[in-house]
Amino acid sequence: MKKVFGSAREALEGIVADGQTIAVGGFGLCGIPEALIAALRDSGARELTCISNNAGVDDFGLGQLLQTRQIRKMIASYVGENKEFARQYLAGELELEFNPQGTLAERLRAGGAGIPAFFTRTGVGTLVAEGKEVREFDGVPYLMERSLVPDVSLVHAHTADKSGNLVFRRTARNFNPNVAMAGKVTVVEVENLVETGTLDPDAIHLPGIYVHRIVVNAQPEKRIEQRTTRA
Repeated sequence: MKKVFGSAREALEGIVADGQTIAVGGFGLCGIPEALIAALRDSGARELTCISNNAGVDDFGLGQLLQTRQIRKMIASYVGENKEFARQYLAGELELEFNPQGTLAERLRAGGAGIPAFFTRTGVGTLVAEGKEVREFDGVPYLMERSLVPDVSLVHAHTADKSGNLVFRRTARNFNPNVAMAGKVTVVEVENLVETGTLDPDAIHLPGIYVHRIVVNAQPEKRIEQRTTRA
């Protein structure tokens, strides 16, 4: 099966639609699939539920889709860098399902592993627990969390071979493996593409079985959220 596509637009053709749940890798602006996010914006798909650790910044990352009002709901753990996110949420224009960061990561990992739900102590007795089942184990209350299985996952990796085996680079690894595993269809944006068999099997971080489509973005912008300097 051909996995390599010529552009981000081509890689999303036929798999994105209105009302879908889309998971996006990255942490802040580190390791986000920049070209795929822009292509998702340009696709015009609306009423999206987006799963991501955060929503980028106002004019970059998922912030672009907030500007175009393509996102109906965010499932996230941090929203502090995006003024438009805050404005839409406070105005009742955007639905938010807030998750502790580790819980969000585990919901994605569980989705990729075929586990429908799990119990965690995180969030017990807080707003996070509202409407969720609480069960005691050995006298300790635990909160049940459902796994996440997005329709489409968009991730960034440093290197892939043509079979979709992935290598991530340092902190850009972050949420990307869990997002890739969870998606019904996973599209990967990579900086380097090599022939199958080139990568040392021991160096592969995620096997190609999870990857359906690949697009090369050799020179991503890689913006920094906040830069502090002194004179």
